[in-house]
Amino acid sequence: MYRNIFDSHAHYDDERFEEDRHELLESLFANGVRGIVNAASSMESCKTSLALAQRYPQVYCAVGVHPDAAPHFTEEDCVVLAKLAKQPKVVAIGEIGLDYYYDDASPRDVQRAVFERQLQLAAELDLPVIIHDREAHQDTMELLHKYRPRGVLHCYSGSAQMAKEVVGLGMYLGFTGVLTFKNAKKAVEAAQSIPLDRLLIETDCPYMAPEPNRGRRCDSGMLVYTGSKLAELKGIDPQQLFDITCQNACDLFQIAL
Repeated sequence: MYRNIFDSHAHYDDERFEEDRHELLESLFANGVRGIVNAASSMESCKTSLALAQRYPQVYCAVGVHPDAAPHFTEEDCVVLAKLAKQPKVVAIGEIGLDYYYDDASPRDVQRAVFERQLQLAAELDLPVIIHDREAHQDTMELLHKYRPRGVLHCYSGSAQMAKEVVGLGMYLGFTGVLTFKNAKKAVEAAQSIPLDRLLIETDCPYMAPEPNRGRRCDSGMLVYTGSKLAELKGIDPQQLFDITCQNACDLFQIAL
């Protein structure tokens, strides 16, 4: 059994875990999962993520509003986020960012304004950020250069060249089960291009289950497959990979395990 598995991005407050959430988490903690960061995506999930983190010593959370929810974000919400962010188990602002995949879902100018406001909030609170970037690489990088946050681009989908640029800004890259897919050439090249001390592993569960579980509900136990693939790409032992990525997560989120 592997140890020191740290899931740097999960959504265990999702309704797909409603029936077995607590049994599943207890099982994961008994089988090598050392820590989890549960990322919020809306104002409602900020509260459910925090409640989960307060229940389990191994769970931490990020509070923030996903670009899909940007049209509903208000300055009052920003005040609430600031208050929630001061809770001991909150380790980041996230997930925040830009998503241009569905053009009609959330106007780009609104997404950008809400992203910028939350980047400003993270700077004010001296917290790292967890960034969602889907089909929005240019605008995302522009804002990263502007604000220079500490943080991670989760579920990284950019090129190897962009990966090096992100690392040059002092940030981390998070890789999901996508890394194990047969058509994951881009993700593989990006992972190979950056140093070990800038890598994080994540599930984004209940989504992004790795092979051989693709299409199923994902959970942190499946990081064994993602971590093993990443270890293979880096030419190291899987346990060494888990040790390194666990330490990276602790360094980024300022967690003492």
